[in-house]
Amino acid sequence: MAKPKKRITEYRNYYLPLSFPVLLLAGEYWKISDVPSERLHFHNCLEIGICHSDSGIMEFYDKKVSFKAGDVTFVPRNVPHTTYSTKGTASRWSYIFLDIEEMLKSVLSSAWNNFNMSPEVLANYNYIFDEKQYPNICRLVNHILSELMEKQPGYQLSVRGLVMALFIELMRIEQKFAGGGVAQGPLERLEEKNDLEEDLAIAPALKYIEENYMMQFPMEQLADLCHLSPTHFRRVFHEIMDSSPLDYLNNTRIMKACSLLRSTEDSILSISEQVGFHSVSSFNRSFQRVMQCAPREYRKNMIQTEKNTNSPSILEYRGWMQPE
Repeated sequence: MAKPKKRITEYRNYYLPLSFPVLLLAGEYWKISDVPSERLHFHNCLEIGICHSDSGIMEFYDKKVSFKAGDVTFVPRNVPHTTYSTKGTASRWSYIFLDIEEMLKSVLSSAWNNFNMSPEVLANYNYIFDEKQYPNICRLVNHILSELMEKQPGYQLSVRGLVMALFIELMRIEQKFAGGGVAQGPLERLEEKNDLEEDLAIAPALKYIEENYMMQFPMEQLADLCHLSPTHFRRVFHEIMDSSPLDYLNNTRIMKACSLLRSTEDSILSISEQVGFHSVSSFNRSFQRVMQCAPREYRKNMIQTEKNTNSPSILEYRGWMQPE
């Protein structure tokens, strides 16, 4: 018997603006084909989708969940998935990518400092929210979409408030499911004790890097976290990320350094140490390779960019920027 064809998984990395970490993809041309993709994909931030027309399937490896017009979807980072429409249709969508933790930390009181706002708190549940069953969720998401599209005065502050309300609503729903207080109903819950992130073999390594990028650790430690041999881990990691584990770690450090260069007046040396580089010369080389400019030049460019709000960021989005 022939072996089943291996499913390719693609990593899509979105660089969200530090001051307002939201990316909106919307418009009449954002339509999803009825042809199932041969590739699953995952990304580095929370994806909120709003289905405006027709119906179809969201697929998480071998798990399939149906959607229809009016539904709102939430996919946490590092969860592989794909979407395709019902045969003969092309569903229209709007997508909001955001970093909840970065967005809300500047507006929350100190009492919330230890509250987990990261997308991982939603990782056990991959929801498709029906607008009739969850009107509050859908209303909040559509209000956020309207604010982002219209950009009326004060829209960023309004979006932050709406995102906070949305997150609290999601947490309340999650707690009800965790406590057994509410049945899933027509929103078919994906199999218990079979977290979708487990299907992504390198998920523990990605999470560890995100939380410990500033520390020094051997790549073998990442392999152990994924219960893989070092050789097999490196091969699987490269297949998924198109990068070696060490290069991905250093790229993560550079992205964190970019945030510090934009948001602090710390010295280049201090920033290089904060993100985990042994020496400033190594940091400068890595920064030049990834960003195509020196750290000092990047900081200068960002100061000029943010003085002119109409100027685009020099960071280019490497994620999904066209409908499939």
